[in-house]
Amino acid sequence: MIHKIKTILVAIICILTVGSAFGKVTVTAKLDSVNLLMGNMTTLGLEVVQDKGKPGGFPMFKDADPALGYVGICGDSIELRTSYKADTVEIGSGRIQINYKVPVQAFDSGTFRLPQFVYVSESDTARSNVLTLNVVPVNVTADDPIAGFAPVAEPEGKKITDILPNWLSDYWWVILLVILLAGAAVWAMRRYKKEGTVLPKKPQPTPYETAMRDLRELKTKNLWEQGLEKEYFTRLTDILRTYLDRRFGINAMEMTTREIMDHLYESDIKDKREYMRQILSVADFVKFAKVRPLPADNIAAYENAVKFVEETKPVAPAPDENTGENGSKPVDVKKGEVKTTVADVKKVSGVKKGGEK
Repeated sequence: MIHKIKTILVAIICILTVGSAFGKVTVTAKLDSVNLLMGNMTTLGLEVVQDKGKPGGFPMFKDADPALGYVGICGDSIELRTSYKADTVEIGSGRIQINYKVPVQAFDSGTFRLPQFVYVSESDTARSNVLTLNVVPVNVTADDPIAGFAPVAEPEGKKITDILPNWLSDYWWVILLVILLAGAAVWAMRRYKKEGTVLPKKPQPTPYETAMRDLRELKTKNLWEQGLEKEYFTRLTDILRTYLDRRFGINAMEMTTREIMDHLYESDIKDKREYMRQILSVADFVKFAKVRPLPADNIAAYENAVKFVEETKPVAPAPDENTGENGSKPVDVKKGEVKTTVADVKKVSGVKKGGEK
């Protein structure tokens, strides 16, 4: 009777044990060798037992970058190749065993504690046991023969940038910036040496534009209307003297009235001397004799100044470079200045000798 009870209890225990084991996923890890020479490879075996027909896998391999071809563990000191092999064996009772063979390679010496390898099958998750791998360093000297290692191979997909030093490929933008700055500095020095400035010069107004601008400003000040005739004629004659200097090269700022009139007589605009004579004569009386001119004299001086500037401004060049529209050759007023002719001036202004229209 006692013997039968024991038999029944043993049978119940076996049934419970088998029932609890059924459906459970287990993972067992082992290394072909726990000692590995740095740079060499060994194999990691992962035995997975689960129910048949249930999908599963290791997330660390599924999530790995296929372009790399490996998974780094232990701070990337150890690499697990993703090109592993997996064999499936049926072990009965609707269970299977999957044997993973994963290549392992170490690139740093020391003793490493490998992490637990997680396997997921539907809602079941299993963790492997912990392994320890001892990586032995390669102790070599200059006299030791090199054996047992693969020859150096060219990288796949080699690019021209692979032959460049690292500092050149990493800091190419700094080098390019230095080259551009050096080129800009050379250009700036050459331009400064040639032009006297780096930035482009603003176009300067012509003598005609400057004189007309100054005359308009003088008119708006109403100096002679305020009893400032001396200031009015001083400014008026200064405008004309500057115009003569810039337009015809006559250094009128350092000349007397007589000298200015003599230079005008010797020039090709001597028919415009009457304008200047009237202005300078009245100006001399006002500045030196302290004579107060009539309003009509003030107005006439201003109008004659405008006429002189307008009728002596540069004339647009004729279509033919050698001859003018009337067949006459251009005459140099002074070497280096704008070319014009008396005939052209008369044609444009319609003024006869002496300033009379």
